[in-house]
Amino acid sequence: MKQCRIENLYDLNQTIAARLLEDVTYPWEALSRIGAFIKELGASLDSSRYEQRAEAVWVAKSAKVAPSACLNGPLIIDEEAEIRHCAFIRGSAVVGKGAVVGNSTELKNVLLFNGVQVPHYNYVGDSILGYKSHMGAGSITSNVKSDKTLVVVKDASGDSISQIETGLKKFGAMLGDFVEVGCNSVLNPGTVIGRHTNIYPLSMVRGVIPAGSIYKNKNEIVEKADD
Repeated sequence: MKQCRIENLYDLNQTIAARLLEDVTYPWEALSRIGAFIKELGASLDSSRYEQRAEAVWVAKSAKVAPSACLNGPLIIDEEAEIRHCAFIRGSAVVGKGAVVGNSTELKNVLLFNGVQVPHYNYVGDSILGYKSHMGAGSITSNVKSDKTLVVVKDASGDSISQIETGLKKFGAMLGDFVEVGCNSVLNPGTVIGRHTNIYPLSMVRGVIPAGSIYKNKNEIVEKADD
């Protein structure tokens, strides 16, 4: 499961929440601590650059927030981010520098690294999205299994299946830096997608998807050709 480690998924220089991830091995280990971390970090933010708009809600003065957006804490919206019409942030969310949260997109217990785009009708819950990752219109993270059992991360890319018991009932997806998710795709609970990977539209994804690949369907995952 080496490719699921934080250092192989994320550039920690591209998030205000780097400290939260520095002392864990796998990113999902930080999910339960996002809310408390935001409260601690928010209280220390520079008041000349960030304003506290409500209890445990800090918004950078350079960010653009539509009047119709719903912002619940704990929440940090970093500089130059854009929160569009009717976005619904339920709480325990970090929205990175220059990130876009689009119309009717819902966030809950998430870290969005700098430059992330979830711009159209997305649901992102109990997930971490790496630098400049992008979710196409209508794509979502499914964060609870239908049988309500605990989520297991499974990697079937080698000769045998390896897995990690997470102990979590709610776990959406971990997207590495520069991941592209096609429109109307569903990322099942416990999905981990490596850096620079593309997911075809209308995909149903589960398990660990290697970095630098193209996911066409569960039986066709190909390595990207060198430029």
